[in-house]
Amino acid sequence: MKKPVSKTSPRSESSRREFYQAETSKIRQRFETTGDGRAAIGGRAALVDSILAQLYRDLVSTDLGGPEAFCLIALGGYGRRALFPHSDVDILFLSQDRDAETSHEEAVSGISRALWDLPVRVSPTSRTLEECDELDRHNPEFSISLLDCRYLAGDARLCARLRDQVIPRLVRRERQEIVSDLAELTRQRHAKHGNTIFHLEPNLKDAPGGLRDYHLAGWLALLAELQKQRRWVTPEGLWPAPLAEECGRAFDFLCAARCFLHSRQGRDSNLLTYECQAGAASGGIGHRPGKALPAEQWMRSYFRNARLIYRLAMQLLEEVSAAQPSLFDMFQDWRSRLSNADFSVLRERIFLRQPGALQDPDVLLRLFAFLARHGLALSSDTERSVEAVLPHLSDGTSGLCGLWSVFRVILVLPHAAEALRAMHRLGVLVKFFPEFSAIDSLVVRDFYHRYTVDEHSFLTIESLHRLREPQGEWERRFAEIFAELEQPERLFFALLFHDVGKGLPVENHIQGSLEAIEAVLSRLAAEPAEREDICFLIASHLLMSSTLLRRDIFDPETVRKFAETVGTSERLKMLCLFTYADIRSVNPGALTPWKAEMLWQFYAGAANFLTRHLDEERFHAVGSELAQVERVRALLPGSATAVEIRAFLEGFPKRYLAARQPEEIAAHFEMACRLAEAPTQLGFRARAHDFELTVLTVDRPFLFASLTGVLTAWGFNILKAEAFANRAGVVLDTFRFVDPHRTLELNPSEMARFEKSLLEVLSGQAKLETLLGGRLDPRTRPGTKVEIPTQVRFDDGCSSHSTLVELITQDRPGLLYQVSSTMAELGCNIEVALIDTEGQKVIDVFYLTSRGAKLTPAQQITLRALLLEKL
Repeated sequence: MKKPVSKTSPRSESSRREFYQAETSKIRQRFETTGDGRAAIGGRAALVDSILAQLYRDLVSTDLGGPEAFCLIALGGYGRRALFPHSDVDILFLSQDRDAETSHEEAVSGISRALWDLPVRVSPTSRTLEECDELDRHNPEFSISLLDCRYLAGDARLCARLRDQVIPRLVRRERQEIVSDLAELTRQRHAKHGNTIFHLEPNLKDAPGGLRDYHLAGWLALLAELQKQRRWVTPEGLWPAPLAEECGRAFDFLCAARCFLHSRQGRDSNLLTYECQAGAASGGIGHRPGKALPAEQWMRSYFRNARLIYRLAMQLLEEVSAAQPSLFDMFQDWRSRLSNADFSVLRERIFLRQPGALQDPDVLLRLFAFLARHGLALSSDTERSVEAVLPHLSDGTSGLCGLWSVFRVILVLPHAAEALRAMHRLGVLVKFFPEFSAIDSLVVRDFYHRYTVDEHSFLTIESLHRLREPQGEWERRFAEIFAELEQPERLFFALLFHDVGKGLPVENHIQGSLEAIEAVLSRLAAEPAEREDICFLIASHLLMSSTLLRRDIFDPETVRKFAETVGTSERLKMLCLFTYADIRSVNPGALTPWKAEMLWQFYAGAANFLTRHLDEERFHAVGSELAQVERVRALLPGSATAVEIRAFLEGFPKRYLAARQPEEIAAHFEMACRLAEAPTQLGFRARAHDFELTVLTVDRPFLFASLTGVLTAWGFNILKAEAFANRAGVVLDTFRFVDPHRTLELNPSEMARFEKSLLEVLSGQAKLETLLGGRLDPRTRPGTKVEIPTQVRFDDGCSSHSTLVELITQDRPGLLYQVSSTMAELGCNIEVALIDTEGQKVIDVFYLTSRGAKLTPAQQITLRALLLEKL
C-alpha cells in the first residue's frame, strides 16, 4: 500500500471541480429531457461516489479496500442513492477504535474541505464502532440515519460488522425507543406544518405526505424486519399492496418535483411556492416532460400523491406502535366498553367482529356512524376490509333509498367530518356518491383558498360541530343558533355538496352543484321539503357573504331584500351557519373577529325583520328608542341629560346603534361634549387582533381621505372603515387597522406622535403630501402573485339614500387613500366604507352621496374613469 498524500494539488482540485460541474450539468440536462427524478438523484449519488473514491485514493489509501480499521460510509439520502441536486451529502467516517479515528483526522478534514470546494455541502460524522452501538438520546437522528448506511471505501469487514452485527443488535435492544423517537420527530414535524397536507405553498420534504413521510414508512418496515428476521431488505417490498405500488408512483412524482425545485432555485429549497407550481406545471414535471398542464391540475396531482404517502406512513406507524409492549396492555382499555355486536374497540381503534358483514351497505355505513359517534379511528385491518368489499357493492347510481336514514345520522354526529374523511380516503364516499369525485383533491389556485375543495367541504362540517363546545363570545352566539336547528342534517348535506360544481364542466359552479345534488336527492328519494331546503342552501350559499362584504348590512333596504329572499327563520339560521362555516373553512384567518361580528349583526337584523318588519332608517327618539337613550344615560355622569343624549343621537343611522354597545355610545357622547374644548376628538383602542381609531369632529371636505392618508403614511393597513353623521353635522369616523411593523407595540411613545400628526393634518398645520412621502410611488409596490383586474360597478337600487360603488382590484399600500381622495375631489361624501381583502384581492364597497343625494349618471361616469386611470 502506498502512503496517502496529505493534500491534493491545485491542478487536481481544479480538474475535479470542472469534472463535477460538467457531470452535474449532464445530469440536469437528462432530467430536463426525460423528467426522471429517480434517475437524476441516483446519477448524482453515483457522481459523488466517484469523486469520493478519487479523494479516498488521494488522501487515505491508494487501495480503496484499505486501510484496516477505517472505512467510509454513506448515510441518509446519500446512503439510499437518492441525492437531490443540492441536498447535503451525509458521510460517516467509521473507525474500529479511538486510535484509528485519531490517525485519520487529517484525511477526514481533507476530504470534507475538498467536497466543500466543488462545491458540495457535506455533513461529515466521525464515530467508532462502539459509539454506533449506542442510541444517542440527544441525537436520535444519527441512529435512524444508520438504517440507510452504504459502504463506499475502506475496510469492508468493518462496514459489514456495522451492518450485520451492530445495527441489528441496536435495533433488537432499542427498537421501542427508536420507534418512539421516530413517532415524536414525526409529530413535531407535522405540527410545524399544521398537521395537514393542505398548504398553499407546501414543503415537499417535511410537510405531511412529503418525502420525509415516504422515508418514515421505509424505516418502520426495515426496523420490523431487522427485529424479526435480522436481515436487510428493500423496505418497499414489505409495504401492503396495492398501496405500495401507488406510493412508488407518488415518490416518482415528488422526486421529479424536488429535482425541479432544486434546479430552478439553485439551492436546497423544498418549498413549492406559487411561482414554482406554475413552472412545474408548464414543464409537465412528474407527468410528461415538456407537456404543459394547468397549475391547478398539477397541484391536484401533488395533493393526491401526498395523501397516499401520508396514509402509508400513518398506517405503518400505527401498526408498529400497536405492537410496542407497554403497561397499557396489562389493563383493559376503558374504550373497549364501546364495543358492540358488530365492532370492537382496542387501543382507540375500531376492529370488525365479522369482516364479511361489510358487504351489506347498511353495516358499512353503520361502521362510519360508529366512528362519527365516538371519534375513534379505523384499524389498518378494518381499512383493508373496507377496500376489499368496495368492488362488490353497486355504484351510487342506484340503491341509495334505504341508506339515507343511516347517512343522515353520520352527518349530525359530533365527529362527522372525521368519518367523512375516512369514507373519502377509502373510496366509500365516491362509491355511494360518484358526483363527489369531481372535487377529489381539486385545487382553487387563488392564494386565498388554502384547502382543496373536498377538504374545504369537510372542514365546513367540522367547524359547525365544534360549536358544540364554543370558544369565545361570538362562537357562543353561533352555537345558540346551531342548537336551535330543527333539521341540521339538511344543512350538513348541503355543505358536503355545495362546491361539487367547481369540478364540473360548467360556467357557474353553483348551477353545477345544483344539478349534481338534484341527481343525488332523487336516488335518495328525499322528501320534497328536504330537497327544497338543501337546494335553497346550495343555490344561495354565497348570498349572505356577498351581501355582508359588499353591502351596508345596516341599511333597512338591504336587510329587507335579503330577508324576503330567505323567507323563513329556519332557513335564515341554516344560511347564517352555512356562511359562518364556509368563510371559516377557506383559510385559518378568513373569518376575522370583525367578519364574525358583522355576520351576527346581519343575522340579527334579518331575524328582526322576519319577525317584526322594522324598517326605520334613522334614529328618532320616540317610542321604544327612548329605552336606548336611557341605557346610555345610565352609564354617564349625573350631569348628562336625556335631552342632550337624544340630540347627539338624532339622525344617526340605526346601524350605528345596532353595531355599538351602550358603553361605546356613551364614550362617543362624552367625546362630543368635549368638542367645544377641541374641534377634533380622538379615541384609540388596542384590540386583540388590531387597533381601533375613533375620530369625532364636524364634517368637512376631504375628512375621510385625510384620515386614510395619515394611516397610510404610518404604514398601517386598514381593515374596516365606517363614517356616521348626525343631524347636527357631527361626524363619527371609525377605523380598524393592523400595524404590520408593530410600531405602536414596540414603541409606545409613538402613539402620541401618531395622534399629533393626525390633528396637524386635520387642522391644516401639516401637509398630508409631505407625510406620505414616497409611500404611493408605484415603483415601491411589492410584487404580486396573482393579477387582479380592476372592476368598478355602480348600483342605485340597493340603498334608498346613497349610490353604491363596488371596487375590486389588486391590494396595495395606500389604496384606500387614493380611492377616497379621488371621491372627495369630485365632491362625493362617503357615508359607509366596507373594506375586505381576500388574499391579494381587495373588495371595497362605498355608499356615496353628493350634496345629500345619489350620484348622477354623469358623476358616475367621471368617477369610474378616474378610478380606472389611477388604479
